Amino acid sequence: QVQLVESGGGLVQAGGSLRLSCAFSSRTFSSYYMGWFRQAPGKEREFVAAMDGSGISAYYADSVKGRFTISRDNAKNTVYLQMNSLKPEDTAVYYCAVGNRYYSGRSSSGYDYWGQGTQVTSY
Repeated sequence: QVQLVESGGGLVQAGGSLRLSCAFSSRTFSSYYMGWFRQAPGKEREFVAAMDGSGISAYYADSVKGRFTISRDNAKNTVYLQMNSLKPEDTAVYYCAVGNRYYSGRSSSGYDYWGQGTQVTSY
């Protein structure tokens, strides 16, 4: 059974930082694209960042570029999202997701497994 468990969310003042973690249950996913998405109340889920299996290639939504950094530690089966200079508009539930081995893109349809989400609130 595939499991993705996010942690690290919380309440933070604007300008502050948080680091989200996503632990995935299968070592198979160490070679897969992993992504972060977020969903604010009343809005659709949107892409935040993604990284390939090797940890070399990463891409970001324009709204977070320069402030957020995605990384992964395959030895620990964990992907991270470092969020700096947080803004109130970053407030959302953040989800990690497993894509595929080649390129998963910026659409949620490119991802097959999802975590339960973790709340991030910036005020």
